[in-house]
This record gives sequence, C-alpha cells and structure tokens, in this order.
Amino acid sequence: MTSAVALTHLLDARRLWRGQTRVVSPNTQPTGHAALDAALPGGGWPESALSEILFATTGIGELRLLWPTLARLTVGGERVVLVAPPHVPYPHAWLAAGVDLRQLIIIKAQGRDALWTTEQCLRSGSCGAVLCWPQQADDRALRRLQVAAETGQTLAFAYRPLREAVNPSPAALRLAVEVQPAQLRVLKCRGGLAPARPIPAAAWH
Repeated sequence: MTSAVALTHLLDARRLWRGQTRVVSPNTQPTGHAALDAALPGGGWPESALSEILFATTGIGELRLLWPTLARLTVGGERVVLVAPPHVPYPHAWLAAGVDLRQLIIIKAQGRDALWTTEQCLRSGSCGAVLCWPQQADDRALRRLQVAAETGQTLAFAYRPLREAVNPSPAALRLAVEVQPAQLRVLKCRGGLAPARPIPAAAWH
C-alpha cells in the first residue's frame, strides 16, 4: 500500500513520467513523413488549423515537408492555393512529387492584400489547403488566419522567417527548418508538449 501511495504522490507531483498509448487523432491529417507524424501528438497536421513553417532561407527543403500532403489532396481532386510564393514553382519538381498541377492555383498579391486573399480562400471552404508567405503578419493577422481555417475546415500553412520563432503565435503547430545542422524542430504543437529531440533532415528530405 505504501508503494502505491508513493507512486500516486510522484505522479501527482509530476515527478514521474507516465507513458500513454499513442492514438492518431481524427482531427489530423498525416504529413507523409513517418518521423514527423511520430513526433506530433495527433500524428499529423492539425486539421482546420494554421501551421507555421519557419525557415532561414528558401530552397532548404521547406516545400518538401508539404509535398506528400499536397500530392494526396490534389490527386483526390482537392484544390491547393499558393498565395504570393517568393518564387514561381518549378513544375517538374512538383510533378515528380506527385502533385496534380491541374488542382494548383497561384495567386499574386502583396502585403495586406496577400493576407486578405489567404483569409478569403481559407474561409471559402473550397480548398484542401492554402499556403502563404506573409512578409509582415502580427498576432492579430495570424489569429484571423487561424479562425478562417477553422471556419472553412481547411489546412492552412504559413511560411515565415525563422527569426519569428521568438514571437508568440496562435498557430496550432510551429515547425522550424534549420540548416546547421540540417534538421526540423517542433516548436509548438496542439495537444501535447513539443518533442525535445529534433528530426534529422534525412527523415523528411
């Protein structure tokens, strides 16, 4: 009895870690990367929510994170919208990743127009996913995107500079793509604590 009481006391004091069976949440969508799915509490991208991908510079694999998801969505006939991407997508790379380009829409916009366009696409409920690259987005703007994603039941992804990691965000998930060393860190995730160990680039490249 003494052992049982002592164990309960340790658990209540949060001095002992208790493992739990990992269950994939019905409110997530698989990322297509086994190591990332295993690291996220829900087992994938939070559905109807905003996910932030923070990166230091373009061309370091930040798009590879989404290609499996975008391929699955577009092949299934769902529309994917890119709002104000910094570069024109290279069609052959997207095709090689399995993305159906017939379902891909690119919208050119700047500043607040880009944020407004992203919000409207999310609220419409007619897109499987909306990607944006906001240059200046404060907490209020990001919160509007989060609410719009919930309203339209759409996956929302915001690519933002890595320096924004020090600022709070209403996003349900925040990932940091790092170069030295090449790895992926989960900064924030809805439904649990962010894992302490980063994910090597080889696991999602």
